[in-house]
Amino acid sequence: MSVNISELVHLRCHRPEAIAEAAARRTRRPLLNGNGRLMVVAADHPARGALGVGGRSMAMANRADLLERLCLALSRPGVDGVLATADILDDLLLLGALDDKVVLGSMNRGGLQGASFELDDRFTGHRPEDIERLRFDAGKLLLRIDYDDPGSLTTMESTARAIDDMAARKLPVFVEPFLSRRTPEGKVGNDLSAEAVTKSIAIASGLGGTSAYTWLKVPVTENPDDMAEVMAASTLPAVLLGGEVGDDQDGAYEKWRGALQLPTVRGLVVGRSLLYPADGDVAAAVDTAVGLL
Repeated sequence: MSVNISELVHLRCHRPEAIAEAAARRTRRPLLNGNGRLMVVAADHPARGALGVGGRSMAMANRADLLERLCLALSRPGVDGVLATADILDDLLLLGALDDKVVLGSMNRGGLQGASFELDDRFTGHRPEDIERLRFDAGKLLLRIDYDDPGSLTTMESTARAIDDMAARKLPVFVEPFLSRRTPEGKVGNDLSAEAVTKSIAIASGLGGTSAYTWLKVPVTENPDDMAEVMAASTLPAVLLGGEVGDDQDGAYEKWRGALQLPTVRGLVVGRSLLYPADGDVAAAVDTAVGLL
């Protein structure tokens, strides 16, 4: 579909209440589809200042282009929903693109990419009360732990309280854990070794006063053959994340295919690799990912 930015801006100027009205009348559905699976497209990267895709540093900077890609992805059979920040979800509500879709609100985006405080990842996005008020279906938060950065402890504590607040509302929350470290140049990188991913899962699973509504959002390890042992670290349901965009998209699909057979893995939450595939064919990339489920 073609997104008319002028119409969106007109609504935001003259009828800001239209967003809440659209949320109130949105048709909802269960979290999992009839096969017990979940396929979600992610677009919460811009709010953390992470606009790059592959070698294009500002690929996600054009909002109309991003919305059109999201609407196309959401229209494909087998796509269950979307993960995004308030600004993007508000636009999608106004566009009528969220009926019968699962909507995940992105909760902490304060760890701006490249900032000195990147690992002190404050909750600057959706609050649990926002997700409840807007009748969204779940929340998502990012938990990166660097043993050498005190900011990680602040994020851990905030994460635990967010899990508690979501559970009190009986709302699922997807926790995306990593063990991270800074390079000598100061760039934050995530450790995808089997040991690191296992530890991150163990830490995330134990946060909060209950894990009843906690899901995990986890990467595929450097060696995909390690995933069976890694995922044995927890009984929490999990989805796989897409990660960085690379040239070998077929290789990424194969990594997901194997891990999707594991008993705790329920689906995929993938963003840039589907919205900005190397060949530009969003529909084909999404359909291939859906086929893995």
